[in-house]
Amino acid sequence: MIRSLKIHLFTLVVLMLLSGNELFAQILKTSKPNVIIIYTDDLGYGDLSCYGNPTIKTPMLDKMAFEGIKFTQFYVAAPVCTPSRAALLTGCYPKRVGLHKGVLFPQSTTGLNPKEETIADLLKEQGYTTACIGKWHLGHQSKFSPLNQGFDTFYGIPFSNDMSRKEQVAMQGEKTNYKYKLPLMKGKDTISFEPDQRYITRDFTKKSVEFIKRNKKKPFFLYLAHPMPHIPIYASPDFEGESTRGPYGDTIEEIDWSVGEIMKTLKTLDLDENTLVLFTSDNGPWKVFKTEGGSSGPLRGAKGTTWEGGMREPFIAWWPETIKPQQLSTAIINNMDVLPTIAKITGAKLPEDKIDGRDISAILYGHDMALEDRPFFYYSTKGKIEGIRKGAFKMILREGVPQLYNIEEDISESYDLAGQNPEMVESLKKSMIAFDLQLEKENRPVGTY
Repeated sequence: MIRSLKIHLFTLVVLMLLSGNELFAQILKTSKPNVIIIYTDDLGYGDLSCYGNPTIKTPMLDKMAFEGIKFTQFYVAAPVCTPSRAALLTGCYPKRVGLHKGVLFPQSTTGLNPKEETIADLLKEQGYTTACIGKWHLGHQSKFSPLNQGFDTFYGIPFSNDMSRKEQVAMQGEKTNYKYKLPLMKGKDTISFEPDQRYITRDFTKKSVEFIKRNKKKPFFLYLAHPMPHIPIYASPDFEGESTRGPYGDTIEEIDWSVGEIMKTLKTLDLDENTLVLFTSDNGPWKVFKTEGGSSGPLRGAKGTTWEGGMREPFIAWWPETIKPQQLSTAIINNMDVLPTIAKITGAKLPEDKIDGRDISAILYGHDMALEDRPFFYYSTKGKIEGIRKGAFKMILREGVPQLYNIEEDISESYDLAGQNPEMVESLKKSMIAFDLQLEKENRPVGTY
């Protein structure tokens, strides 16, 4: 009977091979999971309904959080674009890779050193097809192209969406001497200037879906970096005027739609159970633009500051059948942890050069990890170290004056405890300065053009 069963199974396999049956392709599909990172620009901690926003509707992200794990203490390594993105893709503090002093501009002559190993580099070595779609902002010259950083394809803009003569004229008038135009690029080629930003979220979503469909039979890594909701904010006609929150809400709700399109595509192609999707942002909201900027929710401060509102972000992880649904994690983690975590999950080798992130895959799998003893160092846009988070406490040093907060009890950083804990303040200050000096000794050359 057993021998007969083996013969029938063998016959079935042969028939399926000969017929090119899709089911057999699914049976033989790679065990390596696909990876998607959705990285928004200037999204605030309080901008999603699943993080408490009462007027912006984000049903797709709410669903993603409900079906996966939502983190409440996820930090980025810097409160502005370029350093944060460098940290995400390299697993390093921005100072370690020389991109800690602020954002890059069209006149900048530096970028992420091509010798640095990115998430895309690691996964490409594992046979992944890789794509960067959206905003890059790690150097716009050909030398710093995503194609030289492990990505097979790039479709998007090389820096922020306000670095555009058209937008500067709109904000400052014709007297502005701003001369740079915003390029839309495919690979290393500029295919147009000043793209209609009303359709930019939709366009990048469409390109992402096409990439997923083209690579459905092999492992892929998609880095979808939305330029929105960085000012100037735009939404397509389908979303314009639809949100109670006004134009900013329209923009967020279209990003939510985009997330839904990615999830729907994965489910339609039966790829959802073999795909890890991560959603977060590069830094806090740009509050200087008031209603055109986002919300930090209960957090103090915003973009460009080392207050919680500048560096704590929404972070959602979704991987059906692997990540258990309805999870809430208060673990203190950051965007540098993404690279080593993905490396662990995919079997990729970590970079030979030192990194600062830590593998947190155990948390995704539903296990506890002892992370409380790990300090987090916060950097300003000028690259100056200003604070340290260790356990429940955060100390920041402003103009030489230390402030201490119990973040677990005082999320809004309202009650300074420095005067009551001089020994703790001194200990944290010494640790912060020592680490900064260590980084200066260990930092690697920034890319120069």
